[in-house]
Amino acid sequence: MTAVAEQTGEWLAAFTRQSPAAPWLQDLRDAAFQRFSQLGFPTTHDEEWRFTNVAPIARATFSTLPAPIGFRGVPDGVETPRPERAAPYLARFASFDRNPFVALNTAFLRDFVFLAIPNGAIIAEPIRLEFLLSGGAKPAVSHPRVLILVGEDAHCTIVESYVGGGSYFTNAVTEIVAGDRSVVDHYKLQRESLKAFHVATLQTHVGRGASFSTHNFSFGAALARNDIGAVLSEGAEATLNGLYIAGGSQHVDNHTVIDHAKPHGTSHELYKGILDGQASAVFNGRIIVRKDAQKTDSKQTNKNLVLSDNAVIDTKPELQILADDVRCTHGATIGQLDAEALFYLQSRGIGKRDARSLLTYAFAQDVVDRIKVKTLRDSLERVLFEKFHEHAE
Repeated sequence: MTAVAEQTGEWLAAFTRQSPAAPWLQDLRDAAFQRFSQLGFPTTHDEEWRFTNVAPIARATFSTLPAPIGFRGVPDGVETPRPERAAPYLARFASFDRNPFVALNTAFLRDFVFLAIPNGAIIAEPIRLEFLLSGGAKPAVSHPRVLILVGEDAHCTIVESYVGGGSYFTNAVTEIVAGDRSVVDHYKLQRESLKAFHVATLQTHVGRGASFSTHNFSFGAALARNDIGAVLSEGAEATLNGLYIAGGSQHVDNHTVIDHAKPHGTSHELYKGILDGQASAVFNGRIIVRKDAQKTDSKQTNKNLVLSDNAVIDTKPELQILADDVRCTHGATIGQLDAEALFYLQSRGIGKRDARSLLTYAFAQDVVDRIKVKTLRDSLERVLFEKFHEHAE
């Protein structure tokens, strides 16, 4: 038996136990599982997974559960179309051709979040999607799937949150289509159990003259992987920000791709990481500027704060530029707390532990301050205060 067959055998059994779906969905499921069977789980020999070992996921046996979806009320103006209307869009943007986790998610598509914002609609209240999973006697797996279609000239805010307790595996895929001249602000908060696995893909198509931003906060899970991609049309703007905090033996991997497919696009990216204990992290940020994407303006920054000698970060910003009239920059830093700033605070009567906590909080605050949803910003500020206060004890 091949290694791929060994890895996929349990999943095949679970796949065949599923109840049949509507023909359009069943065809998609079948194609996705066939591709997953060909790919198998990635290994550290794969360039995109060189620093992230998913063997604990590949070797585990999970019971399959439906994606637990919690709405805090769908705001007025948001439509929930019939599932079959999703057929032209599902898996068109988050392709399962090269990503086995997207293939696995698609193969187990059942109940999924499908929302549509009409043209010109201004949705004042955030759309809140909450996913909660708890591990029982046997670890469980859930495959949350979200598809959101934002119409032309529409405005909306989306907040995804993932929490849970015990040992389990969340394998999430979100696709967002931002129509021409729309404005979409997206936030994702991941505070999974420290015994859990979290693998997620967010793929966005940003229409002509549209503005899309996503803010990714990754605090939980024993192993977390985030694949975030945006394809920009002419004159589109994208902002990708993120904050990841890992301690103990946690591992967090962020892979981002901003694809400037058309001219006059603008993108900004800021990812910050804070590592302690024996934690490890990966940041791989790729900016692609296509041949016809002249007048592109793109900036990418990754900054990491390492609080212990045993923490490790592998960072790799990339520029792939095929056009000649562009302005693109990128950079990455890895450092420790500023000794002079630490000394200054201590000289003002602040204890060393409290001073370290304040400086760490200030490093993270830059990303949190960019949150436009006040309730979410206040909540994250409390989380960070508690986290860094505990670290200072």
